[in-house]
Amino acid sequence: MKIALLTCEKLPNLNPEDQKIIPALAKYNIEASAVIWSDKTINWTDFDYLIFRNTWDYFEKETEFKIWLDQIEKLGIKTLNPIEVIKHNIHKFYLREMEQQGITILPTVFMDKTDTLNLTEVLPSHWKKAVIKPAFSAGSYLTEVFEVSQIQAITKKYKSIAAEKELLLQEFMPEIQTLGETSFIFFNKKFSHAVNKKPVDGDFRVQSLFGGKYTLVQPSAELIEKAQKVVNTFQEKLLYARVDGILIDEELFLMEIECIEPDLYFNLSENSLNRFVTAIVELIA
Repeated sequence: MKIALLTCEKLPNLNPEDQKIIPALAKYNIEASAVIWSDKTINWTDFDYLIFRNTWDYFEKETEFKIWLDQIEKLGIKTLNPIEVIKHNIHKFYLREMEQQGITILPTVFMDKTDTLNLTEVLPSHWKKAVIKPAFSAGSYLTEVFEVSQIQAITKKYKSIAAEKELLLQEFMPEIQTLGETSFIFFNKKFSHAVNKKPVDGDFRVQSLFGGKYTLVQPSAELIEKAQKVVNTFQEKLLYARVDGILIDEELFLMEIECIEPDLYFNLSENSLNRFVTAIVELIA
């Protein structure tokens, strides 16, 4: 059994935590290796499975990534998570479908591509502050938070982006700066662990790249069940899913469900790597 752990040019050998997957799988006689998804020299049919791990440049190479996904699909190569899940999850308009299925999401305006961007027209009147970002993005790429008083400047700044990309406009929740964001991690649709991520003072971005502080937490059974409900909207099997949300008064406001290449915080939760590898073995058996 040969498995490619997909990564990007910036991390040709995977990040340090994901590198540990390789010897862990070897114990099951599974040969795993780090492979750059955009490497044109790779013969993908050499692999039995592809696992998306550190493909952290896909949103910067949108067209190339979509073409590559189509290529893998045509070749019939099995992937974890499945290609149809990846294709759907890379575009954050899936949140609209989640809401229609009864999931509580952050208050969001979904904006199609337009040559005549007018944020004043679409911004709900009771919002005081908002976040704008492309629907095809990750890691705070082209993401800005702004006060209503700045709406003209932001409209001007995003005018050319709106002509090329669908956008999300979300109400800014001040709790992100105090309570932070909580990630619920699931392997094979079973809850594994949860991590709270708080931004540095004065920022809203929780990524460690921007100084965010990560802490292992134990959510209540009720909150885990709410995150499980999000995961259960998927009919397909999932190797992993990371449910990111803000917890306000014991309500989970979904920000996104990451099924592409999320950090799974193996370093923060004991035995989580083993649980992940067990899930791989269960799904390819």
